[in-house]
Amino acid sequence: MQLMTTTSVTKRHSPERQILAHGGPVDARAASDDIVVWIENHLESWRQIPHYIGVARGKTFDAADEDQFLELKGVIVQELEMVLASGECNWPTKDDVHEMMNNIPSLRYISQLNEGALGNVEHQWHLIYIRWHATLGQLKVKCREFEALNPKSGFLNRWRSW
Repeated sequence: MQLMTTTSVTKRHSPERQILAHGGPVDARAASDDIVVWIENHLESWRQIPHYIGVARGKTFDAADEDQFLELKGVIVQELEMVLASGECNWPTKDDVHEMMNNIPSLRYISQLNEGALGNVEHQWHLIYIRWHATLGQLKVKCREFEALNPKSGFLNRWRSW
């Protein structure tokens, strides 16, 4: 089974997202609804990591898999920077994510780890993944509270129009 990171990367980096990300410094706080979407997209990237750990564990990867894995890691770090620049979330920390990415430099490296070390990598991934979900939940509550106080903000209207 091979995941197509190119498709998901394209979806995550629509022209609107690129303008938001590269349009200069983020205002004091980016719109909370944008941050929710960014984190949801970021979680899609995180969901691909166990697939690659499994491929490395089974030693069933090729150069294309290695390239896609390295691209995925780059996307994860870039998305992390976008989310953290918003000022809306503190968990997981940049250090936690960078440590995880540094612990899995390549599929070849992962394939040489023993089962104990692989278990540690999977555990580290799971902790970060759960932290992202907790952060996402907190931001969704914050958005709902904001919408309740400011019904004309349009946040929920945008979600309803999808």
